[in-house]
This record gives sequence, C-alpha cells and structure tokens, in this order.
Amino acid sequence: MTAHDPLTPPARTLCDAMSATFPDPADGPLDADTLRAAARAGLGRPSVPMRSVTERLVPAPDLDAPVRVRIYEPEPESESEHGSDGPRPLVVFLHGGGWVLCDLDTHDGLCRQLAALARALVVSVDYRRAPEHPFPAAFHDAYAVARWAAAHASELGCDPDRLFVAGDSSGGNLAAGVALRALGDPAGPAVAGQLLLYPVLDHRLGGESPVAFERGFFHTTAHMRWYWEQYLGADGDPVAASPGLAPDLEGLPPALVLLADCDPLRDEGLAYARRLARAGVRAEVALYPGVFHGFLGAAGFLPEADAALARAAAWLAHTPGAGA
Repeated sequence: MTAHDPLTPPARTLCDAMSATFPDPADGPLDADTLRAAARAGLGRPSVPMRSVTERLVPAPDLDAPVRVRIYEPEPESESEHGSDGPRPLVVFLHGGGWVLCDLDTHDGLCRQLAALARALVVSVDYRRAPEHPFPAAFHDAYAVARWAAAHASELGCDPDRLFVAGDSSGGNLAAGVALRALGDPAGPAVAGQLLLYPVLDHRLGGESPVAFERGFFHTTAHMRWYWEQYLGADGDPVAASPGLAPDLEGLPPALVLLADCDPLRDEGLAYARRLARAGVRAEVALYPGVFHGFLGAAGFLPEADAALARAAAWLAHTPGAGA
C-alpha cells in the first residue's frame, strides 16, 4: 500500500487477499470453471437466521425449462428500524458474477441480510449462465421470474404494488433490463423500484474509471471485457445487452444506484443515474469511497459494506408502491 492508495487500509488488505486467489485474464487465458471455483472459495459470510428458506421451480411458459429460485422469508419477530406495517416488499434478486460466475449459494448471505434489514421477501434467481447460455438467456430467466413474482405477490404475503428488482454487478444489468422491458410490456410486472448495486450497464466501458482502476482493485477492466465476451457469444447484440444505451428512460421506476468509488464500473453507473434523473426518474446515488467492486460481500469485515446494506434496505423499505 502507498500513501496515495485510494482504498482504505482494511479494504486494501481484503482486496489483495481476494485478488491473490482470483485469476486475471490479463495474465493469460481463462476458462469459466477456473473462475467459478475461485469465486466459490471467497469470503465466509455472516449467516442471518430466516423464518424460512425454500427453493422452488418457477414455471416459464416461454422457456424450455422452469427457473429455480430460492425464497428468503425473514423472521417475523426480527426488529428493524426500516420495518413498516402491512404486507412486506417483494424483491427479485439477480446475483452478480459477470453472467458466468456465482450462484444462489455465493449470494446467500447478501440475500439474507437484505431480507432481514428491509423486512422483505427476497426471491433469488438461479438464472442460466454464460458461456454455456449466452445472452439473452439470463435476461429471459430474470424476466420470467419477475412476472411470476408479480402474479403471486399476494399469496407470498407481499404487497403487489411493492415489487422491486435488485442485483449486483451483472445482476444489476439484469435488474435494469427487467425494469426497462416491463415498462414497455402491457402484460409486464409493475416494478416499484430498481436497486442497482455497482451495476454493469454499458459494454463500451467508458469514462475514466476503467483506466484509473484498470488493475489492482480486485475486479479488473480485463475481467469485465472477458465477461462481456462470454455473455455475448458469437451473435449477441452488445447494445441490446446494455441498459445504459437504452434510448428512452422516461417512465422507469425509482432507482438507487449504489457504487464503489474504486471500481472500473463506477462511471457507467454514474452516467446511468444522470440519464435517469434527466428523464424525470427519481434516482439516488450512493457512492462509497475507499472500497472496491464487490465490497458488499465483505459485510461484517468492512464498515462501508454494513453502511451500504443498511442504505439499500432503508430504500427498499421506504420506497412507495408502483401505484403511489
């Protein structure tokens, strides 16, 4: 670490430890299985008790197979300063991992924390991953689950007007895409808000941050280029896969765009939030200095991660319903 290191000392220690076991495509050819194994060997996460954690298969009539989800129901007696009376919010959560890595288990801790803090029912989506299933497979799975959640909100004990889409990194890409698709779909789900956690939004990797944080901050610019290659495959349309390039954002639901300052993706997140605001969308930005991409996985290790989770949960709990 140097005197000019933008990471906090605890974040630098953690970043270096994680980077040491996570291959970078800039150092040589990679394959999905190698990176998947490295991702699963990450941090131990604090386990938050739930009233129930169940898995089910969500029917997807337009797809070849149902989509597996894991549903987190928080303890009813849990106390939260963000809690409110009445039916709980319903959150469709899309995990990150460059559309290639991670799964329901790698994001189990994050989903538990969001459910407990926001007093929300969280539906985590086991979408199909690239490169075996390139774009738009993951998006189709995400949208199918969002439609199912909207149709079954009441039976799940949730407020039908308070359906949120949420995701980190590439999951934020899918969440933003679902919100965009729902806006133009007369039969689509009514989305009350979009929680975008250091989201992937623009395949062009523009701005200063991909250069400033190209390497040395865990998630590298080379990683992101490699993920895009896996996701798009031979025929994928990068513009269609980039919510940040959508021509019209007017009418989208409110958004909280939560960002790490030392992240190659920081500037595309800021650019999207500015575009949302110009389109008349209520968009909040929460930018956390001194931390790197993926820092929410360090809850209990980094105070910034704990603060960011509390901010996200408060936003979920207090954002009004789609009909408000």
